[in-house]
Amino acid sequence: MTAPDPEAVPRPRTAVWPLIRAERAVLADDLAHLTDEQWATPSLCTGLTVREVLAHLTAGASLNSVRWLAGVIRCRFDFDEQVAMRLAEQLGATPAETLEKFRRVVTSTTKPPLPAMAMLGETIVHGEDIRRPLGIRRDYPIETLTQVAEYYHRSDLVVAAKRRIGGLRLVANDGRFTTGSGPLVAGTTLALTMAMTGRTSYCDELEGDGVAMLRDRARIGAAS
Repeated sequence: MTAPDPEAVPRPRTAVWPLIRAERAVLADDLAHLTDEQWATPSLCTGLTVREVLAHLTAGASLNSVRWLAGVIRCRFDFDEQVAMRLAEQLGATPAETLEKFRRVVTSTTKPPLPAMAMLGETIVHGEDIRRPLGIRRDYPIETLTQVAEYYHRSDLVVAAKRRIGGLRLVANDGRFTTGSGPLVAGTTLALTMAMTGRTSYCDELEGDGVAMLRDRARIGAAS
């Protein structure tokens, strides 16, 4: 009898939510003592400050499928407009209010019509969008990062990661994540994940013949 492919065995959906809650809680704590100037720092998401990215995360944790669809219709199927509208709803009047709104959704299991793993991916990727410009480092559990990398390399939902890494071989040097065939791109699981999702600055931490190709593809797709 052939052993099942570990990557083909779906993980229980409920197992993802404790990881999401943990990452949200750590992010909230990391941002607890920012100055107003730090809150206004440009994030890795083009055109958004770190405060606005946090509000975007709050919006995602506050938006169920019904409200998401209502917003899409209200915005006439302009998804970018819907994102901006929901972000504004969660921004608050001050940075302290922005953070407090985020703290309220740390344990939320509300989500748009997306897999729970996509919510974990958003929490980590947008967490880095916030942390890196501020010089904050998070030592993520390698298994959490590996699950996120495995999700993104198979998906173009929301973020065109699968298309971006087509024809490349990605190999993590700190965990078990590996995928694809072709020119090599090697580095930490975090750097691979961030590069897959269009963050070009993380390509500086990668090595191999395929890095230049991945960097060019990351430039084409705007970070989201």
